[in-house]
Amino acid sequence: MIVTERLILSPTTVSDFEDCHAARTDPEVMHFIGGPASSEDTWLKLLRNIGHWTAYGHGLFTVRERHGGRFVGDVGLATFHRDLGADFDPFPEAAWVLARSAHGKGYATEAVQAAHDWFFTQREAERTVCIINPENLASVRVAERLGYRPFGEAPYKGSTVTMFERLPGRS
Repeated sequence: MIVTERLILSPTTVSDFEDCHAARTDPEVMHFIGGPASSEDTWLKLLRNIGHWTAYGHGLFTVRERHGGRFVGDVGLATFHRDLGADFDPFPEAAWVLARSAHGKGYATEAVQAAHDWFFTQREAERTVCIINPENLASVRVAERLGYRPFGEAPYKGSTVTMFERLPGRS
């Protein structure tokens, strides 16, 4: 578990399903990442996130507000095997999806920075990557605040995404 000034990050559990599904069915939340998810799709992503912790010792955290426990979203670093090539797939990938109620509060930057800080206490600093739909300006700004820089584009699930990298020492 990670505690920041405003947030608590903990590994995903089955009990997070209802909150995750509520966020993943929100058209605004899912606009740039495939549209609203079915119950089955949310369940499979939840199980993927849980399994990632078992397989790798890290993964996506469920994020909640420190005061009150309201669900904020999922953030962390993982290995998704997206088939985007040797410049992307072998590297830890940062990811974040926040509930609409958490938008515009700086929670994404706070949570993803905390996840990076934790991740690199567990292993040596290395290059990390992420992908973002170029029209998702809020996520692009989060990535830039965290030291990510664009290095290319790739087709992914029917659209073009920008690939970002963060080199050791950037934050």
